[in-house]
Amino acid sequence: MPVGGESGGAGPLARIAGTYGGDVISSWIRGSAMADERAGGGMAAGGTPRPITLYGDPVLHRPCAPVEDDHPDLDRLVADMFASMYAADGVGLAANQIGIGLRLFVVDCPDDDEVNQVAVVINPVLHLPQTRDLVEASEGCLSVPGAHSLLARPGEATVTGRDLSFRPVEIVGTGLLARCLQHECDHLDGTVYVDRLARRARKEALAAANLAGANAP
Repeated sequence: MPVGGESGGAGPLARIAGTYGGDVISSWIRGSAMADERAGGGMAAGGTPRPITLYGDPVLHRPCAPVEDDHPDLDRLVADMFASMYAADGVGLAANQIGIGLRLFVVDCPDDDEVNQVAVVINPVLHLPQTRDLVEASEGCLSVPGAHSLLARPGEATVTGRDLSFRPVEIVGTGLLARCLQHECDHLDGTVYVDRLARRARKEALAAANLAGANAP
């Protein structure tokens, strides 16, 4: 999930218009003075950015496989995922967005209280409230670069799963973080946010990303 717009203000956190939030939600990323500190809570150490997979690639349009606890080089994959996300100015990234069809994602994303949640979640399960107050906001995706579309999602979300050591982890999200958790879990189920749009809006988003000929397999 990307962050976009022009930065403004001063101090270690620069407020910018978020690709997820548009005119409805504002997101925060670290200003240039703290750019080096976007380090995935240490999990990004040694990571190498990989190319972002674009809409239309089959890996984005099928469910990802569960991750086994003995999966080789998992720490390197997670480091590369953080590095790829930061290189693309993102706040969330699913493994299939760098071509790896496994069920895990990384986030470095603020919630409604502007507190950043930095985490990797392996084999995540999404939990939405029974009473769902939908929030319509502008959403984008690193795999559909440059496009933004209004999309309604619940304003709260919880994800459970495993951390890099395969210990249980739970993330409770509000605001931008809630949208990010839903967006990344969608990816792991083979759904890109534009798949949730009406046909015309989807075509416009893909055209804006120079992917007019791309189709979900």
